[in-house]
Amino acid sequence: MATLLFTALGTVLAGPVGGVLGALAGQQVDAALFGGGSVSGPRLKDLAVTTSSYGTAIPRQFGAMRVGGTIIWATDLAEHGQTSGGKGQPSVTTYSYSSSFAVAISSRPVQSVGRIWADGDLLRGADGALKVGGTLRIHNGYGDQSIDPLIASAEGAQNCPAFRGLAYAVFEDLQLADYGNRIPTLTFEVFGDDGALSLASLFDGVMEDVSLSVPLDGIAGYACEGSLADTLSQFQPVMPMSCDAGGDALIITADRQSTTPIALPEPALTSASGEFGAQSGYQYKRDPAPDNPPRVLRYYDPALDYQPGMQRAIGQALPGQPKTVEVPATMAASDAARLIQQAARDADWRRETLAWRCAELDPAVAPGMLVTPFGQPGLWRVTAWEWRDTGIQLDLERVAPTASSGASADPGRANLAHDAPVTPTSLAAYELPWDGQGSSDAIIVQAAASSSSAGWPGAALYGDFGNGTLTWLAATGRQRSITGVALDVLAAASPLLIDRQSTITVQMTGSDLALTGATLDQLAAGANRALLGGEIIQFAHATAQGQGVWLLSTLLRGRGGTESAIATHAAGEAFVLLDSQPVQLDGAKLQGATGIAAMGLADPAQVEAPILCRGYSRRPWSPVHPKAIYAPDGSLTLAWTRRARGGWAWSDGVDTPLQEQSEAYLVIFGSWDNPILQWQVSAPTLSLAAADTAALKAAHPGTSFQVRQQGTYALSESLTLTTLS
Repeated sequence: MATLLFTALGTVLAGPVGGVLGALAGQQVDAALFGGGSVSGPRLKDLAVTTSSYGTAIPRQFGAMRVGGTIIWATDLAEHGQTSGGKGQPSVTTYSYSSSFAVAISSRPVQSVGRIWADGDLLRGADGALKVGGTLRIHNGYGDQSIDPLIASAEGAQNCPAFRGLAYAVFEDLQLADYGNRIPTLTFEVFGDDGALSLASLFDGVMEDVSLSVPLDGIAGYACEGSLADTLSQFQPVMPMSCDAGGDALIITADRQSTTPIALPEPALTSASGEFGAQSGYQYKRDPAPDNPPRVLRYYDPALDYQPGMQRAIGQALPGQPKTVEVPATMAASDAARLIQQAARDADWRRETLAWRCAELDPAVAPGMLVTPFGQPGLWRVTAWEWRDTGIQLDLERVAPTASSGASADPGRANLAHDAPVTPTSLAAYELPWDGQGSSDAIIVQAAASSSSAGWPGAALYGDFGNGTLTWLAATGRQRSITGVALDVLAAASPLLIDRQSTITVQMTGSDLALTGATLDQLAAGANRALLGGEIIQFAHATAQGQGVWLLSTLLRGRGGTESAIATHAAGEAFVLLDSQPVQLDGAKLQGATGIAAMGLADPAQVEAPILCRGYSRRPWSPVHPKAIYAPDGSLTLAWTRRARGGWAWSDGVDTPLQEQSEAYLVIFGSWDNPILQWQVSAPTLSLAAADTAALKAAHPGTSFQVRQQGTYALSESLTLTTLS
């Protein structure tokens, strides 16, 4: 039979490797390997991950594939410590780790490396930027590539190979905090070739005297990680091939390629006993429908980030479980649907076979050629031939008529890793009024770090003391604060009433950052507090305007004792939602600091922000409800109501807590820059005799009395009590 002949010819032409391919060709002709459909070949596997085992074969990559790779070099983990605390507080040291290593991804040169996944999440996006700290270098595997400088510095240039012919990636000081301080499992998107793929490249540098004309229409990528026979058998179920070793070279062609069919002459008759078709010269046979025909194709789908996809052939449902064909190659869903549909049609039409006897053999009639037997309808393909005493026997199988090449299919949906770009840091820093929680002596400083994209990996925060050095404070984490800038000017309004007239338009830092409304009861409980410039507001209504623009209305103004900033607004001032996202900083460590600096992965330089609202934490709130009472004798009594830090909610019927070491007020007559008279009192009242009141009216008409509460650390804002007229 053909198997023995082809094995012998292959060994003569190309040695042992040729013998293997010759046996493969002969088996195909005999339908033992390819034609029978009973051998599945290498199975489609879930996405492989990075390994580091000795002896692991490094596959050759063709086209677009997602591969795991093999670690070929690595350093020990490097430990990094950051200490925070001090100045009377316990110091805390946090540790993180990084590593440098090299991963081989292809044993032939590749064009480029695209995205990289680490533990299923994107480590490198389509823009080519790493999403964690570290440096990446790609060596494409060409014959002139140089030694990697990191490996050379660690091992010595004389001990370090350039790994020419091997494509590999080198990660230098890759930060591992996001991966449990270990090297994560990696997969790489590899582009091995440009343009259409063909199996001819599979034999480059492996075997000579091979003519391979098998275009891989619809195949976007595949990997060769086993023998040539195994790789060819991967495609055989959906892209049938014919092998011919009867000439000077091994010829492998695609069964479905367009060729002009050869007309076979009338069959030869024979009088020998026991031969088929003695009186007709041929024997027709139609096999019964197979119990398990191919109906399902599994493959790697690029629309699913190269995860396995599945397509089914269209047709009547058959009893039993349909046969699944697994082709470990990258292809689009529409191409997979077309291939399995064609494979199902071929399997059905291939049931018709002919044994045809010829008196002589046309040299052009070889395995894989299309023929038209004399007197028989349709096209037939030569699968084998055998020289017999009675003539030359040709084994033919029916070829399915050409069908429409158009096929549409849905790849389905998968939970794919989000590829958000790594964007620079936006930073705002400020001091807040004490909210009644914790110590009243605390300095409450927060940093609101954000970015325009959800791919922002966070940043490290530092204190800037104006001496040219930065002091590490904290890390922000990946959660973005909801920040923005005002597009217009918020008008002044009373802090005593709900402001239903004024509105403010805010452009958020990222278009995906959103605000929500709140009921009046929720506002009373502290919902939707925001810092706008120097004023703390609360908003009940937030209306999206599109493109990250929001309109805020129904406002509470001057919250937390910030009513002095109501009339100070300007377009372009910072907006920060005072929720749980801003980072709480150690205010004691920031005394004397001029600002906060942030350094993130995508920041070309440190991002600096001044600390707004300095002194808000310890500054007493200004007194309210001024009263000026004139007695019948002309004496004047001035009175006011105390407010206290932390008193966000006004409690009726009880005295406001002092929250200071002692109760003290500073009252002046005139201006604070140049007071005419001043008094220091320990109660919210001041009495002036009639003579003194009359003298002041005569000497300084139109001059005002003003009061400030004198706190432990600062004076409050001023309250005007009355003006003498």
